Amino acid sequence: MATTDWRAAASHPQVDGVVVATSNDWLAPVTLFAIEAGKHVLVEKPGARTPEELERVLAAVRHRRVCVWVGFNHRFHPAMQKAREIFEIGSLGRLMFIRARYGHGGRLGYEQEWRADPEVGGGGELIDQGIHLIDLARWFLGDFEHVCGYVRTYFWDMPVEDNAFLMLRTAENQVAWLHASCTEWKNLFSFEIYGHYAKLHIEGLGGTYGTERLTYHKMSPEMGPPETTIWEYPGPDPSWRSEFEAFADAAEKQQRSTEALENAQAALRIVQKVYRSAAA
Repeated sequence: MATTDWRAAASHPQVDGVVVATSNDWLAPVTLFAIEAGKHVLVEKPGARTPEELERVLAAVRHRRVCVWVGFNHRFHPAMQKAREIFEIGSLGRLMFIRARYGHGGRLGYEQEWRADPEVGGGGELIDQGIHLIDLARWFLGDFEHVCGYVRTYFWDMPVEDNAFLMLRTAENQVAWLHASCTEWKNLFSFEIYGHYAKLHIEGLGGTYGTERLTYHKMSPEMGPPETTIWEYPGPDPSWRSEFEAFADAAEKQQRSTEALENAQAALRIVQKVYRSAAA
């Protein structure tokens, strides 16, 4: 069945799960409607424009047996999954800091798209690609108690930022130094994780971002040049399929959890702090 009525599709009795892939202004309303219709939901990042919009979604999930995920697909890239595996077995030692950059160069007419409208997108590059970096940094370092950031429009003629610079710090003084940009004339993804015993570097996302690669630099007892291991993941990006399969499995098992929404809300709170600081 094909329909242009999203309400009819999201509430159809033969529909078990709903994928919400709209502009940011519709993410929370459509997700909330689907939850109230008793559907499992995979909603694209950032899940909403503000943490307050997401609070209504969280409240609805707490009263229904549905599975709701926010689409932070970067967690499912094979290089990132391998990095997480190395981190979890303790090979990095205690983490010290993360340094990450993520950007693209836009396209003709980019300043006229919905992402350039603050009412529709909720912001610019920070809430678009930057929120992926925030989510990944939280995945490894946990909550950030101190947020410092700067947003600026350098190139595109639009009312939202094309660059965002963040310095996030945990209660234990671990730092995430993040830069998201849509003036990156050669598409770039670089995510470095520094521990006491080793460093991980995830780069490339496939396609125009270059071959996805994880490099593991293991510090030797005598210091000097590290022992280096490289994993490469050529071919199409499998992250969306892997994410959807994990979501479908959780929905089938009726795994009711607010963790994904709470992670998205925490990331949005960081975005909101930076925007409010910029507006002050």
